[in-house]
Amino acid sequence: MPTHEVTNQVPPLTGHDVAADPALGESLHREGAGWASEELHTLGRLAGTEQVQDLGRLANAYPPVLRTHDRYGHRIDEVEFHHAWHELMTTAVAHGLHAAPWRDTRAGAHVARAAKVLVWSQVEPGHICPISMTYAAVPALRHTPDLAARLEPLLAAPHYDFGLREPTTKRGLIAGMSMTEKQGGSDVRANTTTATPTDDGAHLLTGHKWFTSAPMSDVFLTLAQGPEGLTCFLLPRVLPDGTRNRIHLQRLKDKLGNRSNASAEIEYDQALGWLVGEPGRGVRTIIDMVNMTRLDCILGAAAGMRWGLVQAVHHATHRRAFGRHLIDQPLMANVLTDLAVESEAATVLALRLAGATDRAARGEEAEETFRRLALAVGKYWVCKRAPAHAAEALECLGGNGYVEESGMPRLYREAPLVSIWEGSGNVAALDVLRAMATRPDTAEAFLAEIDLAAGADHRLDAAIGRLRAELTDLEHVESRTRRLVELMALVLQGALLARHGHPAVADAFCASRLTGDHGLAFGTLPPTADTKSIVDRARPEPA
Repeated sequence: MPTHEVTNQVPPLTGHDVAADPALGESLHREGAGWASEELHTLGRLAGTEQVQDLGRLANAYPPVLRTHDRYGHRIDEVEFHHAWHELMTTAVAHGLHAAPWRDTRAGAHVARAAKVLVWSQVEPGHICPISMTYAAVPALRHTPDLAARLEPLLAAPHYDFGLREPTTKRGLIAGMSMTEKQGGSDVRANTTTATPTDDGAHLLTGHKWFTSAPMSDVFLTLAQGPEGLTCFLLPRVLPDGTRNRIHLQRLKDKLGNRSNASAEIEYDQALGWLVGEPGRGVRTIIDMVNMTRLDCILGAAAGMRWGLVQAVHHATHRRAFGRHLIDQPLMANVLTDLAVESEAATVLALRLAGATDRAARGEEAEETFRRLALAVGKYWVCKRAPAHAAEALECLGGNGYVEESGMPRLYREAPLVSIWEGSGNVAALDVLRAMATRPDTAEAFLAEIDLAAGADHRLDAAIGRLRAELTDLEHVESRTRRLVELMALVLQGALLARHGHPAVADAFCASRLTGDHGLAFGTLPPTADTKSIVDRARPEPA
């Protein structure tokens, strides 16, 4: 019918290379993983296909379902996933997004993995949770070398082998984490789960866990109160004799976003676990895992920003209003440019932290010292910016962005997760204070990194001066911690962009984020911003 003729609608964004991101590509080479460029673009072209994008939709349209018992009444505690979930997991593991870097001797292996996570997350971020847990489990597991020797090769294997079987009989393993309890949340020292030693050196755990990531994983790291205090343990889902461990799934969480991924409340009913690390030093042991997942939180936020930005630019390129394409209208160009500046700043910082992780894993102490503080700073700020960025990107599509078919509502629901996961904003901010108090060398390393950009931009120099003054002012320091950490993050991002970023991006960032020539909403950059050069870097490229 003539009234149903469709005009002025934006074509689907498919058939492009998701990895064709200048800031990501430049960072990949700068941080020592240029050798992975070809594989990254292979993954990026796959991520841009219509078929793979539909897998992301299906994994969320058909979320996991808990099966506590079989038809006969036997307890089975299994979670069923749509086939799309398994296909996404298979690709992620095959491309080494899990624990593969820990077994890769090439310099830059962790950077290559970070870049691939950033690209593949744009298809569907929920399945990255178990991928991230598996990556993060290895440093904690290495506190107990005999366990690491048995399980690490399987955690790093390029095979996704779903199903409940004894871990050492499988081609590859996925790891989960179970830390928080209903009465404590982030305060894991308030945990009440108990661990009772057995005669053969194992422990039997009894208690309730409020949030267990990826409950169908093969092994879990968890915290419980042992005789010496809070201790870390490894629990398999299936015991060496082939029987199910007594880990009972009570329910799956009905979450705001991240709906493709199962998160469960569980009961340990004398579940068998093995000691990881020193007794009574559980927090210290598991903090290695937490720090790795914090890196992935930053990568996830950067991925969401890039995906939202590209969708907004694609829409504005094709949609006409008031006689012109949206992208040609100055106010929309300002909004898109502002979103692009935020996205590039997040990507450059995320890959710098991945580079520090890689070099720290290879024994560079200075990089580990810098990473200890910068990771908490980045976790606080980049993840805090993700929800506002997603909301503005969605608004660029107007009403079309508010409907589920656009994918933007899924991005919007997902965006707050990374700021909550592995320590909400206050936890991350206070961790910055704790790091500087217990390890003053971390602040020195942080400032040394920033000083590498001294003289590159007068606005950055002034901001560095303000930061140094703030760091020496200890009055009411806890109540103003967020202000301090925000300034630390902005100065670090500004320094990285001044040294390595596109000149137009660095100039817009320093003008808006460091001198206050910026409003409270996106799209309030000064008129001097080079909108065309910046937005052109966000245009999707054909595969």
